[in-house]
Amino acid sequence: LDRSTREVELGLEYGTPTMNLAGQSLKFENGHWVSESGSFLGDRRELQRLRKRNQQLEEENNLLRLKVDILLDMLSETTAESHLMEKELEELRQHSQRKK
Repeated sequence: LDRSTREVELGLEYGTPTMNLAGQSLKFENGHWVSESGSFLGDRRELQRLRKRNQQLEEENNLLRLKVDILLDMLSETTAESHLMEKELEELRQHSQRKK
């Protein structure tokens, strides 16, 4: 049964779910927990600091991904060159054995 049907048929009125967490009173509205006093974290400076740190970590993560991509490209290039050198060496060995 949905909420309105339960209220009509069973006479149940539960109200909005609420909880108290770390001194903050929270209520569940529209699928999200919202502070009844306005700001859940309370300290806007702390929220700003966390957002700035998150941005720094995202930038660092992007830089590290770029470095990994560059290293993989370098590894691929070196591997290809190595295979070419091995092939040339094998051809030179075969050519040298034919002359003997």
